[in-house]
Amino acid sequence: MSTHSTRRQFINLAAAGTAYLGAGHWGLCGGLPPVSAAETELNPRLVQFNPNIEPLVRLLEDTSRESVLEEVAHRIRNKTSYREILASLLLAGVRNVQPRPSVGFKFHAVLVVNSAHLASLAAPDTERWLPIFWAIDYFKAQQAREVQASGWRMTPVNESLVPAAHQARAVFVDAMDHWNDAVADAAIAGLCRTAGSHEIFELLVRYGARDYRSIGHKAIYVANSWRTLQCIGWQYAEPVLRSLVHALLNHGDDPNPVDSDLEADRPWRDNGPRAGQLRAEWRGGSIDNSATRDMLATLHDDDSAAAADQAVEIINRGVSPQSVWDAVLVGSGELLMRQPGIIGLHTLTTSNALHYAYQSTANDDTRRMLLLQASAFLPMFQKSAAGRGEVANIRVDDLATDSAAFDEPLTIDKIMSDVSHDPQRAAQSVLRLMADGGDARALIQSARQLTFFKGRDAHDYKFSSAVLEDYYHVSPDWREKFLALSVFNLRGTGDPDTELVQRTRAALAS
Repeated sequence: MSTHSTRRQFINLAAAGTAYLGAGHWGLCGGLPPVSAAETELNPRLVQFNPNIEPLVRLLEDTSRESVLEEVAHRIRNKTSYREILASLLLAGVRNVQPRPSVGFKFHAVLVVNSAHLASLAAPDTERWLPIFWAIDYFKAQQAREVQASGWRMTPVNESLVPAAHQARAVFVDAMDHWNDAVADAAIAGLCRTAGSHEIFELLVRYGARDYRSIGHKAIYVANSWRTLQCIGWQYAEPVLRSLVHALLNHGDDPNPVDSDLEADRPWRDNGPRAGQLRAEWRGGSIDNSATRDMLATLHDDDSAAAADQAVEIINRGVSPQSVWDAVLVGSGELLMRQPGIIGLHTLTTSNALHYAYQSTANDDTRRMLLLQASAFLPMFQKSAAGRGEVANIRVDDLATDSAAFDEPLTIDKIMSDVSHDPQRAAQSVLRLMADGGDARALIQSARQLTFFKGRDAHDYKFSSAVLEDYYHVSPDWREKFLALSVFNLRGTGDPDTELVQRTRAALAS
């Protein structure tokens, strides 16, 4: 099932937004309030954006956290569009927050933008702005952290290094292969000016999956930046992809990977030959639940090579790659259940990003590599989790329980209450409710709405958007089990409301 935001979804979002906020339009500059001379003054030390969006980005950058929501609401009432707000939020993030020393932490101000957008697409009419306003407030917090940590801001590209159109691709690939920041930065700018968007995506998606550093955030950033650019427009690609390349070349304290044999890089190197071993018609085949179970058992260990080898063996005996993806997605949920927290949730968001890229690429070799990388990464997440503490020996099948264990009727409200204080019982209840013919869509919608009202961290939005999307990417026989595993990092009715809800509503209504 395709996960691209469709034109119909975008039109529906526009209609819902105008119904809630009053009449508006989707033009890029006609409805903006008057722009002051100060807003148009350019800083030669900073990368500059299109004149139609620069003032709105400056508004987000320069307005205090205490008043930025009210200022944005004022612009919306003066017919600034949803797409303009989304574009300015992403651009403010890439200009003010760098993906160093890690593609995470404060950089979630950028990573969460697409997740907030997906949440908005799925929101009821009256709540569509809540995720975006939450992300704006979160950006202000992370902008302040960057100022305190380094004062970094994105500078203009070195134009003297930008290659000619006919050389840009080769220069970019060579720079990325050799982890050369300065050359890659100029080369991606050259590509943005001369190459097609899909050509660039096909390059970037491979580099997003080539190493395990930053527990999957590189693959997440590739998918999220691409998806957001599809909404806001390719005219904003250059600064966004310069930021993305900066992230992809982050290797922390490791020596240059091109000269090293580091664990984070080993799966990509070893999966190259494996990809060539897959049968010619590897994308066909039948769903095989026993193969999924066998793969799940292997994914419980920390042997990446064994997992990738088993993926090849399963597919080469005529099984559909969907059965491998079922194991990867359900196995990611199992790790979250076995050790709730940062590693488990990133296992799911990374698998979501790799699966999105797998669905979106038109390159058969890239698709093979993405499947094998996803298979190899999960044991690496297992190892990372073990390094943080105990990993419980429990599997999704252990959640099955007799109906007599439930002393009251099962409802979605009761399940979401249990999520806050007894997630294992909530997971068991999800399985029982689905077995009794419960409405999965209603449960998903309830989980989304609770994220709007109770989400306090970027991971709440990243995680909920990923798992509630991937419910539809798991085979029907595994779908309810995957949904049950998601409760280990969802928000429940017992979690406190965020104060931003009332502030956002007040700002939009005033």
